[in-house]
Amino acid sequence: MKKKEKFYLSSKKHVGAFNQPLVFFLFICFVFSITGFRLFWIQIINGSYYKKLSEENRIKLIANPPIRGRLLDRNGKVLADNKLFYSLSVQPRLITNSEWIDLRRSLSDLLNVSTKKLEIAFNRNNLDTPYKKILLTDLSEEQVVRFKEQENNLYGAQIDIDLIRNYPYKSLAAHALGYTQLITQKEFSKLSEQGYKLSDRIGRKGIEAAFESELRGKWGGEMLEIDAIGTVQRSLGLKLPRAGKDIRLTLDLDLQRTAEKVLSDKVGGAIVALDPRTGAIRAIASQPTFDLNFFSQPFTSFQYDSLFLSKKDPLLSRAFNAYDPGSTWKPVTAIAGMESGKVPASRKLNTVPCITYGSHCFPEYNRRGFGWIGYEDALRVSSNTFFYQVGVWAGSNALYDAAIKLGFDNYTGIETIFDENKGLVGNKEWAAEGRGWGKPGETPWIVEDLASASIGQSVVQVTPLQLARAYAVFANGGYLITPHLVDAKKNWRSEKYLQKVDIKDSTLDTIRRGLRKVVTNGTGIGINLDTSVLPPVAGKTGTAEDSSGGADHAWFAGFAPYDSGEIVIVAFAQNTPGGGSVHALPMARKILETWYEQKSNDE
Repeated sequence: MKKKEKFYLSSKKHVGAFNQPLVFFLFICFVFSITGFRLFWIQIINGSYYKKLSEENRIKLIANPPIRGRLLDRNGKVLADNKLFYSLSVQPRLITNSEWIDLRRSLSDLLNVSTKKLEIAFNRNNLDTPYKKILLTDLSEEQVVRFKEQENNLYGAQIDIDLIRNYPYKSLAAHALGYTQLITQKEFSKLSEQGYKLSDRIGRKGIEAAFESELRGKWGGEMLEIDAIGTVQRSLGLKLPRAGKDIRLTLDLDLQRTAEKVLSDKVGGAIVALDPRTGAIRAIASQPTFDLNFFSQPFTSFQYDSLFLSKKDPLLSRAFNAYDPGSTWKPVTAIAGMESGKVPASRKLNTVPCITYGSHCFPEYNRRGFGWIGYEDALRVSSNTFFYQVGVWAGSNALYDAAIKLGFDNYTGIETIFDENKGLVGNKEWAAEGRGWGKPGETPWIVEDLASASIGQSVVQVTPLQLARAYAVFANGGYLITPHLVDAKKNWRSEKYLQKVDIKDSTLDTIRRGLRKVVTNGTGIGINLDTSVLPPVAGKTGTAEDSSGGADHAWFAGFAPYDSGEIVIVAFAQNTPGGGSVHALPMARKILETWYEQKSNDE
């Protein structure tokens, strides 16, 4: 080999030996730089975030739900409370089909339940628990113990324990009490800042909804320190949940039971009984009704649809819904006539078989008339042609003003206002605006409307609660009360809740005497036949055509005792033809008997 070539090879060898350590050094520097930067990023830049993750791995929070406040009647009897609820569920993702068959057989033998029932439950869809199948609900303590003894051999199945709302009287006062349901995702997004959790139940209707903030209480919990494998090391702190507040209602359990009973054979209807001096509601019932405990347990889509889509509409409170009031409206027309000066209290009118207004002849209900009579006898015999004349002569404005004075065409002020219908009192302005279904200017007010409105038909719709509030004015000497279900330590006789109605004493006295004659020798005589059983009563029967096309409604509205006015009762039988004196009056009488028996026992 030539000398020049040897020198070249030798130089190349020395250069390679010199570069290898440098490359290695640079590589090490690069690795440490990346590692250092990563450590800086984790510990300095995102240190608080990873510290939080570390704490969450080391600390476990166990949430304790609050106990919801109870609902009590006026005497402290429990209408709604809470109870432990045991249910059996299975998570299908944890077991195969063959394993389910074996598990089903074991559960059937252990809990004394048919395999068919378990299979049906396994195959149905549960709206509120899509991730698991609810097989059995409301397990007995014996069934729970049996399951726990064999739990290790029942993989995939579990006993769920929950504290649920319990209504011991099931459907009693269902529409007034309301119910609770699991919070929705939309509600949770708004209420999470107030301490709500996705597993919370929230008041959905009635008192449960109106007093949600007081009833629900506050969550508590315990902070536990755990090791890497999840073993609890120690408790770091305990915060007890705060129970919700008990709510004492104005309802009377015995009176409410009677109200529910007298409605039970009706296709639909309502009862309202209240104290006309304060507005305290003693009973409020609606038919058809529903079991409040339905919402406390898992239910299927079929069960849900059967309740919510039922043609009977059991979830609708008839006490808060508006209907044609018929002749129970006639005292309103009487106020319009007397207060307007168009038909004074002393005036007598000739009642005839039929009176023509516009294109229609409006008949007397007996087809004969009653001759010349005044207000008191017109109320006593419930003359239609008398009040047609009064209403038409007084005019639309006077009739509407009288209705407003008694609280109609407005909300009553009850706590559950979100369940309440405002009702309707038709007038010229309402008709000019389209009557709620037509175009403005195309549905003018006509004299036929005014004649119908004078006897509570067609263009007048009121709720049983509104009617009870109006009759309280006749019972208490001229004051418009605020109906309520909870006293809440308020002064319900203050000017804020008790307003003097602007009508003359002579007008009020004339109507009161007329209402008294109704039950002494008029259409309502059936309620006051035996004065040894009941105190003196005053009231008005009503038979109303259903403007929506159904059968006639039956009404009775009255108060007792006549002189002191301590209770107002409105009885309503929806689409029950035959007349108020036949159907509604006996209902009111039963309520009055229960109330008077209580009053006599207290004295």
